[in-house]
Amino acid sequence: MENSNNNRRNFIKKAALGGLMAVSIPEILSAAMVSSVHKKNPLNRNDIILFQGDSITDSGRNKEDNSFNSSSALGSGYPMLAGAKLLQKYASHNLKVFNKGVSGNKVYQLAERWETDCLGLKPDILSILIGVNDIWHKLNGQYNGTVEIYRNDYMALLERTKKALPKVKLIICEPFAVPGVKAVDGKWYPEFYAYQESARKIADQFGATFIPFQKIFDEAQKQAPGDYWTGDGVHPTLAGAQLMAQAWIAGVK
Repeated sequence: MENSNNNRRNFIKKAALGGLMAVSIPEILSAAMVSSVHKKNPLNRNDIILFQGDSITDSGRNKEDNSFNSSSALGSGYPMLAGAKLLQKYASHNLKVFNKGVSGNKVYQLAERWETDCLGLKPDILSILIGVNDIWHKLNGQYNGTVEIYRNDYMALLERTKKALPKVKLIICEPFAVPGVKAVDGKWYPEFYAYQESARKIADQFGATFIPFQKIFDEAQKQAPGDYWTGDGVHPTLAGAQLMAQAWIAGVK
């Protein structure tokens, strides 16, 4: 908490001295995403869009609600915000937006529920954000994983997906963390960098759109301190979720 307070005081001090220029969200995205989004995924009529991942994606969704385009089923995070924007902007497209993120998941746990929560839905666009728990749960003693396990499990999951859904458009989101905010300390590094690099390479290998969330949050801290964008270094605040949603939309339109 003290470190977080210091970050905020330092930010206010810099702003008061005129040492920091305000940056809009579009400028944050522009600075972070140059040469990072490998390709666009234009939307087609009747597309099914599926968000997958851990608690960052889950964002408190009602897991008993299996419907699409529902605020209850989409949760309160970036999938809901991105989905709402797409549904408003492309009203004539008859899009169906699902969120099947599950709090606490690591890659192997995605695989365990993949048949029902992914393949059975037959998404046209599949977005995955996974990796934070693969290292976080290792650090807190709940998991004995490695970056090699993360990479191999992730690749196997995508190979399985492409075999079942050869035309699916993939969006691989970079796992991210904001150092110095509560849960994220020096123990995460340099190991976490290897997880992020693996996600980037996997996106390359599978021809996926890559959303560089780490760069985006790094750029965002030029406008406001880390605890403005994420409450614990991992889970986004409302502002952070909106930042993620806009970055995600930039990767599909």
